[in-house]
Amino acid sequence: MADYDLVVIGSGPGGYVAAIRAAQLGLRTTIVDEGEIGGVCLNWGCIPSKSLLRNAEILSLFHRANEFGIYYDNLQFDFGMAIKRSRSIVHRLTRGIEALLRKNQVDLVRGRAFIRDSTHVEVRESGKLLSTDNIVIATGAHQRTLPQFQIDGKIVMTSREALSTSDVPQSVLIIGGGATGCEFGYVYNTYGAQVTIVELMSALLPSQDLEISSQLERSFTKQGIRILTSTEVISTYTSGSSATTVLRNDGGEETLEVDRVLLAIGVQGNIDDLGLEGVGVQTNQGFVLIDDQMRTNIPNIFAIGDVTGKLLLAHVASAQGVTVAETLAGQNPTPLDYRQIPAAVYCQPQVASWGITEQEARTIGREVQIGRFPFAANGKALSLGETDGFAKIIVDPEYGQLLGAHLIGPEVTELIAELSMTSLLEGTAKELGWLVHAHPSLSEVIKEAALATRNEAIHI
Repeated sequence: MADYDLVVIGSGPGGYVAAIRAAQLGLRTTIVDEGEIGGVCLNWGCIPSKSLLRNAEILSLFHRANEFGIYYDNLQFDFGMAIKRSRSIVHRLTRGIEALLRKNQVDLVRGRAFIRDSTHVEVRESGKLLSTDNIVIATGAHQRTLPQFQIDGKIVMTSREALSTSDVPQSVLIIGGGATGCEFGYVYNTYGAQVTIVELMSALLPSQDLEISSQLERSFTKQGIRILTSTEVISTYTSGSSATTVLRNDGGEETLEVDRVLLAIGVQGNIDDLGLEGVGVQTNQGFVLIDDQMRTNIPNIFAIGDVTGKLLLAHVASAQGVTVAETLAGQNPTPLDYRQIPAAVYCQPQVASWGITEQEARTIGREVQIGRFPFAANGKALSLGETDGFAKIIVDPEYGQLLGAHLIGPEVTELIAELSMTSLLEGTAKELGWLVHAHPSLSEVIKEAALATRNEAIHI
């Protein structure tokens, strides 16, 4: 008999959730990981960055204190303390995950895993060989770089280095206008840096609905962040304590000298030195190929999370991990619908969305009805002094089925759940419009946007 029913390689939000759910279902489970418990998300991604964003939100309120009739002298702030606070939150959560693994009797083996064959995983440092009926690859991904950039961790860095660097540069160039770039752009700008964000595509957050991207660009520009879209990085070099970068767009070439360059151009899967080639696990462009059950082409080897390249979000990895565990336990879980899974960006204003965009609907020739409602017409948003943004709901004109939701504004990363639940339960825009929301609340923009799809919005 094998040592385990399941060996999970990696302890990130996919790996540890898969292991715990498998143990709950009675499977003998272990995790093998050479790094920090919780993976990149907990240690060097989702959690520490959200901690820094909270610091930036508070500092932003101080900058606007006179709007609220509050005045002060000699405002002081310490970015190093913000970094220290973020690390303390990380340490608390990693200890919590270790406790959860112990509680659920999941074995934790420290070391680098190598798949010898479909039923054996070797721990490289000790040479220990674990026999198992099933394997889950949950090794995550790492930041992509560009050939013209030499990461030194001081002037040129990725988010990994930025999350442990306690000083704020006077000027920073962020390469990449996705979620990471926008979040760091907001933080650095709030702490006083001159921020330029460069994006190769024609808009920030290029996978978002174009109206959302345009609103974010307007909001960032108002905050003092410089946005350069449709812009290519030609070259860069460092000298002393600064970096000089040559940029090119339709306006020609521009040379920009900054104190820091942050690369935020996406990730690639951690598939090297795992033994995938020897076992025959199929990959494509640096990611592991999987089916709806997260199964690779080898029937008892699964993959979850960023290493699959499906949808690079921590909550997707966790959902995939549960799918694997329940599949192995014979529960036949419902396949994940990735279009129904929300994406969130935590800069200010926040961005949250799921489903089809207006541009995608037009491209495929689909008829839609669209409802919009601005936070500027919402009493709670006005009271908070956070009026940038709007809710946009896309529905099928015949049945009122929700096809997509795109929000930008205060706390929309929390508001998106209502729309996700409505869609899951096959609710319609009409029912969203019926639902009585608390007043005053930010959630009223959801009700009004739903009513607007039927030209029935009251407050605009």
